[in-house]
Amino acid sequence: MTGWADHVIWWHVYPLGFVDAEKSALPPGAPPMHRLDRFDAWLDYLLALGCNGLALGPVFRSATHGYDTVDHLTVDPRLGTEEDLRRLIDVCAARGVRVLLDGVFNHVGRDHPFVQDVLAHGRASQYASWFRIDWDAPDFRYDTFEGHQHLVALNHDEPAVADYVTSVLRYWLTAGADGWRLDAAYAVAPEFWRKTVGRVRAEFPDAWFVGEMIHGDYAGYVATSGLDSVTQYELWKATWSALADRNLFELAWALERHAAFAAAFVPQTFLGNHDVTRLADQIGDDRHLGHAIAVLATLPGVPSVYAGDEQAFRGRKENRAGGDDAVRPPFPSSPADLAPYGQGVYRLHQELFGLRRRHSWLVRGLPVAENIANASLIYRVNGPDGQHVRVALNLADEPLTVAGTGYRVGAGAAARTGAGVSVPGHEFAVLLPE
Repeated sequence: MTGWADHVIWWHVYPLGFVDAEKSALPPGAPPMHRLDRFDAWLDYLLALGCNGLALGPVFRSATHGYDTVDHLTVDPRLGTEEDLRRLIDVCAARGVRVLLDGVFNHVGRDHPFVQDVLAHGRASQYASWFRIDWDAPDFRYDTFEGHQHLVALNHDEPAVADYVTSVLRYWLTAGADGWRLDAAYAVAPEFWRKTVGRVRAEFPDAWFVGEMIHGDYAGYVATSGLDSVTQYELWKATWSALADRNLFELAWALERHAAFAAAFVPQTFLGNHDVTRLADQIGDDRHLGHAIAVLATLPGVPSVYAGDEQAFRGRKENRAGGDDAVRPPFPSSPADLAPYGQGVYRLHQELFGLRRRHSWLVRGLPVAENIANASLIYRVNGPDGQHVRVALNLADEPLTVAGTGYRVGAGAAARTGAGVSVPGHEFAVLLPE
């Protein structure tokens, strides 16, 4: 893992939604819409939040939502041009903001020229071996991504596919990107990433690569693939679910799992993203939003905040056409135009990320649960050189007593008692040794 990634906190944005782009590709010949400069006005906001990385969702030419790529080497005209993206990367670099790109290499859109060439020429196409096709079927059948006919799965056993992916990774790292999120990595054999990412590292040793993983053997996948990290969906699910159901035993179990992962690699942690219902809707009780943010800020990993969650945006994902729109909304032209109701949650992120930056060892800490009940959890995060913090989550109406003296409140709410500190009902506290 590269050294800078130990200190990055990502602000994760879905660009097509953020700039209110058209839902489908622009018609042929239409001039590009130069919209990537809209991010300039948000860089101060990102930095003030406590982040120092901009994790961009899909920015390459696609047919609709960005994950049906039709050209990995061209910026989507709905966002702008390659020059616009390079300028944004340069502007971010000048501000000390890292840029992460989103690469879809498990599949391509059906409108991709390589797919169209196969459709036109069949087995005679130079790209016939690039896709997993049943040539003996009476109709044209190809493997897809999770049954979506417009997402055509690549054949990762084909050496030319590995060469192509390697060239794309290199191209945009040369343009100044700091790393890649590899979409649907879980659907790709880890050996493929070792072949491709492994080649790229020789030229870009400081690049950071994170694979999208939902289920499975996280640590084993990282070890075999050679990636730096994978998305920690287990912790995401346990955090909001435990808070929503007031069953902190679920979170305590996830902490045990997370500790095992963190001992093997540094997971990519998050409370929301472009594919899931907003955190505020998942938890349901706004009094417990701070508890979730405290978990994100104190546990080991490379954290990300999905743009809008820091303002308590709401939105539910639905399994239908357009079902992602509510969690991928347009943003105003500048932070000054945001509604005021989210400022409290924004300030809470600032407080907790500030604490994390003052205790940067947390990125590689190891958590252990000390006291568990349905509506309360006290856990400790131990650092590599004897450091530690204690975190108390209280979902109950009555106060929670945290035994032990010699602690001060680093964030949250608590009061000293003779036996330790008392955390009020529906509050949390991060306790630091005095």
